Amino acid sequence: MSGHSKWHNIQKTKGAQDAKKAKIFTKYAREMAIAIREGNSADPNSNSKLAAVIARAKSDNVPNDNIKRTLQKYQSGAAAENYEYNTYEGYGPGGVAVIAECLTDNRNRTVADVRHYFDKYGAGLGASGCVSWSFDKKGVIVIDAEDLDEETVMMQALDAGASDFDASGDVFEVTTDPDDFETVKAALQAQGLTFLEAQVEMVPQNYVKLTDEEDIKRMTKLLEMLEDNDDIQDVWHNWEEE
Repeated sequence: MSGHSKWHNIQKTKGAQDAKKAKIFTKYAREMAIAIREGNSADPNSNSKLAAVIARAKSDNVPNDNIKRTLQKYQSGAAAENYEYNTYEGYGPGGVAVIAECLTDNRNRTVADVRHYFDKYGAGLGASGCVSWSFDKKGVIVIDAEDLDEETVMMQALDAGASDFDASGDVFEVTTDPDDFETVKAALQAQGLTFLEAQVEMVPQNYVKLTDEEDIKRMTKLLEMLEDNDDIQDVWHNWEEE
């Protein structure tokens, strides 16, 4: 698995799905609310988890006004709704492994929805751990390689504490241990680098290619349904598109 192929796989799939997420602002507002509740602060300067959520929201083109309104709402004393994190795992067509990370105020509603998606478009919802064993949790930072010197960026990344560096194609992909992610990201930002993507992800150990057109259609629909659900924050999978 190369960083280049992984990035382009995610770029095509995630980009297509994000364009359809009409309620993406609501999802980030919900995640910011939880970060404020857990960090006891609506100030991103003193709440690193909140700062990380805001950075991802901005990378997904959430307007600054939306972010400010959310911070003002919860800074004024409003309590975050009774949300909880849940993770569901299952299989798509052709044995594609799928993980859906959820933030919900109604577990029964969410699991019913997720089960329906997997039953209709995939191969069924599985037990906890049924596919997550084939993923590794890593910090992933993707940098546009244009006008940058590969050796310089590699040394900056490794000196900052990155665990790996891949220079395949037109991007540089830096991977880190999850615990080192924020430190490495801050160090690279201090060097003046900007990111196409920066997030702790579930990275597949291997990928599955689908050749049957019907399987491809069903897999695409499964991902669309999962991504469009307000309760689902992130979807990870090992489908390698052509």
